[in-house]
Amino acid sequence: MSGRAGMGPVLRVALPLLCAAAGLAACSGSLFRSRTPPTTVYLLSADLGSAAVAAQPVLPVDVAVLRPRVRTGFETDRIAVLYPDHRLDYFANARWSGPVDVLFQDLALQALHTGARLRSVSADASAVTSAYWLEFEVVDFEANYARADTAPVVRVHLLARLGLTGDRRLLTAFESDVTRPASENRLTAIVDAYQQAVTAALGEIVAGVAQAARRPPDHP
Repeated sequence: MSGRAGMGPVLRVALPLLCAAAGLAACSGSLFRSRTPPTTVYLLSADLGSAAVAAQPVLPVDVAVLRPRVRTGFETDRIAVLYPDHRLDYFANARWSGPVDVLFQDLALQALHTGARLRSVSADASAVTSAYWLEFEVVDFEANYARADTAPVVRVHLLARLGLTGDRRLLTAFESDVTRPASENRLTAIVDAYQQAVTAALGEIVAGVAQAARRPPDHP
């Protein structure tokens, strides 16, 4: 009798705790589940390869692509949008495959590999072994809305400089400012416009690099 009587207070404490735990387990599916939509990651490419490029002879030139500089506001992996009131924002739940500086270094490497017949193209880690260096500045990389209820126009504005590695001498500079309208006000269509603008802008830079590389540098 005394053993049963001693269990009474313990049961009175334990039962509410068990009920509370059961209640939390039952509702945890809705209470702790995130309702935030998953983030979509978008990948851009810069394949400029063509039959005409493939037919050209390989230039005995090595180019190192330095890490680009990025204008304030674009130094992120988020997809930028500029509204009519000059307000810079970002599309919700959407990101590029990497920060813009890393993204454009990779895109420039790809564009030079496929769009110019150079002996080698590499990242800045091997700049000391390359005769030329190429540096970018990303000035604009956003979707511009003239009106909030219309499809935006994507702008890709790049500045680039080509120089000699040995004495860091600047040989020439390029600028590419490309716009492409999105076919509709939908994120997939806007990303398509980004892809078109990036391909065109990098194509202009690569053409300038290839032309400059065919000319031997003038020594001071």
